[in-house]
Amino acid sequence: MKAEIIAVGTELLLGQIVNTNAQFLAESCAEIGVDVYFQTVVGDNRGRIREAFDIARKRAELIICTGGLGPTQDDLTKDVLAEYTGRQLYIHQPSMDKIEELFRSRGTVMVESNARQAHLLTQSDPLANDTGLAVGAALTFEGTHFILLPGPPKEMKPMFKHYAVPWIQSKMGGVQPLFSKVLKFSGIGESNLEHQLIDLIQTQRDPSIAPYAKEGEVMIRLTTRAASQAEAESRIEPVEREIRSRVGEYIYADEDMPIEQAVLRRLGQSGRTVAVAESCTGGLLSDMFTAIPGSSQVFLGGVVCYTNALKNQLLDVPLDVLEGIGAPGAVSKETAALLAENVRRKTNASVSVAITGVAGPAESEGKPVGTVFVGIAREEGTVVEQLKLSGNRESIKLKAAKNALYLLWKQL
Repeated sequence: MKAEIIAVGTELLLGQIVNTNAQFLAESCAEIGVDVYFQTVVGDNRGRIREAFDIARKRAELIICTGGLGPTQDDLTKDVLAEYTGRQLYIHQPSMDKIEELFRSRGTVMVESNARQAHLLTQSDPLANDTGLAVGAALTFEGTHFILLPGPPKEMKPMFKHYAVPWIQSKMGGVQPLFSKVLKFSGIGESNLEHQLIDLIQTQRDPSIAPYAKEGEVMIRLTTRAASQAEAESRIEPVEREIRSRVGEYIYADEDMPIEQAVLRRLGQSGRTVAVAESCTGGLLSDMFTAIPGSSQVFLGGVVCYTNALKNQLLDVPLDVLEGIGAPGAVSKETAALLAENVRRKTNASVSVAITGVAGPAESEGKPVGTVFVGIAREEGTVVEQLKLSGNRESIKLKAAKNALYLLWKQL
């Protein structure tokens, strides 16, 4: 089944909000065997919404709309589709009861326009809104299936997953769903990874091999259509085994998670803790750790010691290491090792990470932009690796943090 996603909302066109719904819907459709070939964004305008319907019907069997189901006059999606299909709008009483009960519980008067959220097209199936008020809809018009979903992701996602997906599957006629296996890589760039696997990528049939990259991490998605999870795994397993035989040292997870989550998970499983000392990354590594729910069980904290004075005062790095003729300097193997060892000692962490370097835009201590040293201290000893990174200041900071995480993951 071919599908098109239509996101309705002038705020999307103006860039005031990011259309994350399209990403979720495209991925969710792929999982059930629906191919999304086009995505459209249209403003809150009757004529242009109708035109979007016209265009989509020429190239898709399923049209999934998000947005425009709210209570205000610019929420037009149901109104336009009713006109387009020649159907009437009526009050869906269970939804209306829910809206009225909400206002009663708050002790406030319901504004009349809120009733618009209970509107439903005749000859359509309601899609319950478990986390909001606007009822969704599913219908078929002259061979084209329409799904109407609210715009807020917290309402749209559960409605699609719990109610729209079963409705869509009932119209698909036995199309086999897609199954995917994700492999996450760090410590290797996209071009190098592709080089190692180029023959597999060029001759792929089933499963397909798709690499995706973002700063500091690379992902490969292996995908196949199958009647069951077991059948899919039997097809994916030989290809995954071959990939692991070539580049397995860089694989840190076989599910879609950032490397900081994989590191924290591994530390937690072994009952270990981590602390950090950061100079050029300015707290970025600490922020990555604390963004993971439950990180407090593993991450003790960190020190942002940006200046030499703080490296000396807070983490006891001698000034004759940091400054002076013949001194290694703040950006050095020696300083990275001392930062790692001393923050570990002061926090009593099982393992510690230190990052010091030159993020730019100018060189420092005669060392070029992108020179970074990462220290990892454990009871077994301390290791330091030098990185030579490229990019602007922001990019170098992110790459430094991600590479530090990969080096820590290897040590663990």
